[in-house]
Amino acid sequence: MGKNSLSITDNRTGKSYEIPIEHGTIEAMTLRGIKQDETDFGLMSYDPAFKNTAATKSTITYIDGDQGILRYRGYPIEQLAEKNNFIEVAYLLLFGSLPTPEAYQTWSSEITFHTFLHENVKTLMEAFRYDAHPMGMFISSVSALSTFYPEAINVDDPEVRMHQIRRLIAKVPTIAAFSYRHNRGLPYVYPDNDLSYTGNFLNMMFKMSDVKYEPDPVLEHALDVLFILHADHEQNCSTSTMRNIGSAKADPYSALAGAAAALYGPL
Repeated sequence: MGKNSLSITDNRTGKSYEIPIEHGTIEAMTLRGIKQDETDFGLMSYDPAFKNTAATKSTITYIDGDQGILRYRGYPIEQLAEKNNFIEVAYLLLFGSLPTPEAYQTWSSEITFHTFLHENVKTLMEAFRYDAHPMGMFISSVSALSTFYPEAINVDDPEVRMHQIRRLIAKVPTIAAFSYRHNRGLPYVYPDNDLSYTGNFLNMMFKMSDVKYEPDPVLEHALDVLFILHADHEQNCSTSTMRNIGSAKADPYSALAGAAAALYGPL
């Protein structure tokens, strides 16, 4: 059986190098050891747009598009889409296992607690032009949250980080729904925390004169499946952008605003 390594011969110097292969990749920094002489900076890889560069290791998601395989924490996506809702899957992605009934109740309550926006955020959103693009409104409003929660900059504190995660999971649907209704010239609809996560989103998007909005269970489930499928999608443009901004220890709201801006582009 062959070695799990790559042998390289530098024809400039005649020297040979053996580079370890791990998970089908080599570390780019190992190329720096390949030099013509001691004054040489070392070999570098050139990969515009990261077309063939793995930027991180993931224990969260496994995807093989050719084989039609997508797994979150080892669970087939088909199983999660059939048996679980988005809040359960969010817990799975964050903590590595599906929640127990007690853990789910606590987790769901913690999310629900944060669905409402500060009224000043609503006022900010109302100031946009009547036909403002919802994505532009969304990006600006998410970024503005950093001014309402200045403690979010303490990204090295695990409890502070988790608090912002709960806030973002809760508030992003509210901001998205308000942005949509603003563009449609409709009054904003406040969250209804008696509904499920996706049911509440449908409520904020589409409620009209109903005293109590009752979401269509088929649409409610379809939206859960859609959210689950998009909960993690490897290193696309928005994920890479959020990781780059986050690497500078910016607050999560600014990082998410940048990630959303990456999604705003046509590609």
